[in-house]
Amino acid sequence: MQESVAGSQYTSFRLAEHLDVAGIAASIGSVGDAYDNALMESTIGLYETELIKPRRPWKSLSQVELATAEWVDWYNHRRLHGEIGHVPPAEYEANHYKESTKPQVTTTT
Repeated sequence: MQESVAGSQYTSFRLAEHLDVAGIAASIGSVGDAYDNALMESTIGLYETELIKPRRPWKSLSQVELATAEWVDWYNHRRLHGEIGHVPPAEYEANHYKESTKPQVTTTT
């Protein structure tokens, strides 16, 4: 029997409460909606292609954990992403918040 992505562990009240306290909005799409997981599947594919497959065989779990932490840091702070203007995600996000928090000029009459 195949377990649904929208299974009880994702829809439980307790999880919803934890997400709410952390300020995280839950994202649970409809069953069979291919777009729900597209971003995550794309990222996992890059992770496998750029890190896991080229360095195998892995000798230990701790080796994979350390390499994963290094890859995530590189992915977010140094890897250039064409979809966001050939800048790393951390730079793109910083620029977004810098632009969105600029004081707005208002006029009074």
